[in-house]
Amino acid sequence: MDKEEYKKAEEKMQKTILALKNTLKRLRAGRANASILDRVLVSYYGTPTPVNQVASVTIPEARVIAIKPWDASLLKEIEAAIFKANIGINPNNDGDTIRLIFPPLTEERRVELTKEIKKEGEDAKVAIRVSRRDSIDSIKAKKKDGLVTEDELKTAEKDIQNLTDKYIEEIDKIIKMKEEEVLEV
Repeated sequence: MDKEEYKKAEEKMQKTILALKNTLKRLRAGRANASILDRVLVSYYGTPTPVNQVASVTIPEARVIAIKPWDASLLKEIEAAIFKANIGINPNNDGDTIRLIFPPLTEERRVELTKEIKKEGEDAKVAIRVSRRDSIDSIKAKKKDGLVTEDELKTAEKDIQNLTDKYIEEIDKIIKMKEEEVLEV
């Protein structure tokens, strides 16, 4: 078995899983999730800075995110950055804290989100399969060059397929958990 090729395939597959998790974190599922602010950047002394580095971000209730800047002069900047990021929630500024109130999801929006989650899952599975194909093609090329034997090729194909199956199963679990989160009332 070509350990180097196996390791490369596994690294690509792990990155795919990480990318899927990050994408799903940003989907608004009717409950407060601070990761929705990951792409909100505030101009702090002329430098684009993530909100969580200039303010305290808390979740005091299931559907509320409270943002309290450490420097009160940043309140308007943070509010403007949230509008600009277009996260789908209007900030409520009380002069001290910004609150993001997540409305309950409608049944229509839940179905829409479920479809989006499934699409992201399918995209991740395709990426996993592409990694499998690339690895197997690379090993076949090494066989053609006489660097690996037929038996080593068969073993490598089997091992990479088992790795692929493991990551596809993990994607299915992640998708199922996110769908349950969205469908929760």
